Amino acid sequence: MTLFGQKLTLTSNGIYEQWMEAKADEAAAVAKRRELEDEMSRAFGLDEMHEGSKTHKTEGYVVKITQRLNKKIDQDQLNSIVNENGLEDVADGLFRFKPEIDKKAWGAADPKITDLLSEAITMKAGRPSYNILKEE
Repeated sequence: MTLFGQKLTLTSNGIYEQWMEAKADEAAAVAKRRELEDEMSRAFGLDEMHEGSKTHKTEGYVVKITQRLNKKIDQDQLNSIVNENGLEDVADGLFRFKPEIDKKAWGAADPKITDLLSEAITMKAGRPSYNILKEE
């Protein structure tokens, strides 16, 4: 078996060692890329609290920087504000409800209920995650 032109073997020091090396290379590449992105952010004077994209043309390159702000909503506080100020109608248009499964409660629920609710759930396999450590 080959990957990126390198022979992979399923031996004690084959594919597992190569995976560990690839993972280390990947981590180093990500760290270097982020370091360079931080340097460019400083050079372009990026306001980290600005959401949107900006394009810079420099030295024959077009650099597009997209900044997103991650938002987390305190649902209890939001509900209090909405209820105290009579904003129920407005809030319905500003926020979406995204149902997600509480795995612990789902597992403890009556199968008759979960079987019925399962009709509304679509599942697809995600990419498997690997963690390989050398035994000592």
